Amino acid sequence: MRSLNRIAVAGIVICLFAGVTMGQEGESEGTTTRTMRPVVRGRHFAVASMKAEATRAAERILEKGGNAFDAIVAGQAVLGIVDAAMNGVGSDAVLLVYDAKTKKVYSINAEGTAPRLATIEWYKEHNGGKLPVNDSLLSGTVPGDVDAWYVLLDRWGTMSFAQVLAEAIDLAENGFPVGDSLSRAIAGGAQKLRKYPTSAKVYLPNNRAPQPGEIFRNPDLARTLKRLVEAEKLNAGKGRHAALKAARDRFYTGDIAREMAKFSEDNGGLFRYEDFANYTAKVEEPVSIDYRGYQIYKNPSASQGPAELFALKMLEGYDLKAMGLNSADYIHTSVEAIKLAFADREKYLGDMDFIKIPYAGLLSKEYAAERRQLIDQTTASLAFRPGTAEKFTSDTTPLDRPVKVTYAGDGDHDGDTSYIAVVDGARNMITFTPSLHSAFGTGVVMGDLGFIFNCRGDYYKLEPGEANSLAPGKRPRSTLQSTLVMKDGQPHMVLGTPGADQQVLLTMQTLLNMIEFGMNVQQAIEAPKWLTRAFPASPFPHTMYPGDLSVESRIPEAVRKQLLARGHKLRVTGAWSDGALAAIVVDLKTGVLNAGADPRVEAYAWAW
Repeated sequence: MRSLNRIAVAGIVICLFAGVTMGQEGESEGTTTRTMRPVVRGRHFAVASMKAEATRAAERILEKGGNAFDAIVAGQAVLGIVDAAMNGVGSDAVLLVYDAKTKKVYSINAEGTAPRLATIEWYKEHNGGKLPVNDSLLSGTVPGDVDAWYVLLDRWGTMSFAQVLAEAIDLAENGFPVGDSLSRAIAGGAQKLRKYPTSAKVYLPNNRAPQPGEIFRNPDLARTLKRLVEAEKLNAGKGRHAALKAARDRFYTGDIAREMAKFSEDNGGLFRYEDFANYTAKVEEPVSIDYRGYQIYKNPSASQGPAELFALKMLEGYDLKAMGLNSADYIHTSVEAIKLAFADREKYLGDMDFIKIPYAGLLSKEYAAERRQLIDQTTASLAFRPGTAEKFTSDTTPLDRPVKVTYAGDGDHDGDTSYIAVVDGARNMITFTPSLHSAFGTGVVMGDLGFIFNCRGDYYKLEPGEANSLAPGKRPRSTLQSTLVMKDGQPHMVLGTPGADQQVLLTMQTLLNMIEFGMNVQQAIEAPKWLTRAFPASPFPHTMYPGDLSVESRIPEAVRKQLLARGHKLRVTGAWSDGALAAIVVDLKTGVLNAGADPRVEAYAWAW
């Protein structure tokens, strides 16, 4: 009851400040002390996610004595129900973890893999040489979400699946009031969902999208989650590890896997039982750089996240603070660095089980200096310019890796994902980015299981030899990423956002707002943002729009004119249109937790 009271009070506070401004500490250049929402502060723990219900579920687990790893599983399980268009049991995911016991940062790669029947030749022979975008099982990859849950609970957690999935099961079985964004997403995706009877059954009851405030239920999903708990309980006598693994295995090697495989084969998909049985999420060493005394960590494999590190290494050579926040010089320099970093994303980043990524060169000061020389301070580049990072490694043999760029079609750089972060009393930190990739992923509810697969398979390239070319069992280079920051050996912050290709741009700007311009976490989230599509889109057909740049209308007109004069093809978006960020920052002097959430969306932060 105490937990419920806290959430209720917090809800009132957040609602009061959602449409008005309030004073905050930490006035900095280019900002005022006023924000649309308050920084939420606490001493014991903090949660920030895309939905209030998910934040509440994680908070409840922490109140019951669970740690951050228990809490984030509970929170994301609920997030997959109340933010069902964007993530769920069928999601892929990437995570960064700081383990307070070992004082070490880990990467968890829960990206999905391509079915063993999925080959470049198959798509050329059967699908006209095209990948279906955001639709059908032919755009899917194996879900990694459940295995991520298992890794978190088994390696670092303290609770059972029964405990952490209880609230998700309750919401799926007994229902919850539909939020505005979920109602809009179902209505917007109705045409896609109606193509598949199993999907229409779940998401279009009474042949229409549920309205905001209506009670929505997914009893099929509740039964699927209960099956995991049932397997755990049946194996409880064998010990906690065996019980957790039994729940995980029921999904990937048991009857759930067989049902997914049969449904796929019966409905034209390429997934077979072996694809699920052979899947495993991976715990990996992250990649990192030092940026002005801050250690910035990213997932190393099958993620675009390291491209932010490439850009930061270039930007480190400039006095960004002297340029001024969101000045023409600042935006132009940042955009030009991103173009170069994302050209290297296309050439170098992918699944490290299949390709070599020369991080020693990509993250070196020497390579950053060489790339920095390509930035013209007066003119926007319209070119696609990957570098030769391998010459700054011990093996200077050039990587013979083609990169095909297309300027035709309509490659979508914007997209949908979800996000949750947790920091607990021991200062374990987790940043968790789960996704269906686009609204409702493949669009296909898997039989009577109540969930949809992600459609990340439309990210592959169908050009042999490219870093992200399709191969059976390979993980696509995903746009999923987030950021974990250490300072002076201490856990300092976690932050992330939905946004497909734009995720790196948004987290980088938010990070720099804090490091370079001294903003607090909420100011950094709310500050005006810019975006660009001047690099190949991740989804097929991977279209690049040279010179493209968009800014929120809060960027002054004088700055916009200067950017136009430098050759940027400028678009102006709504004042609060670009971003869906959430973050938690640990004040290293006081130990106080500072949580922030983006007023552009239904994100919700809480701390105690």
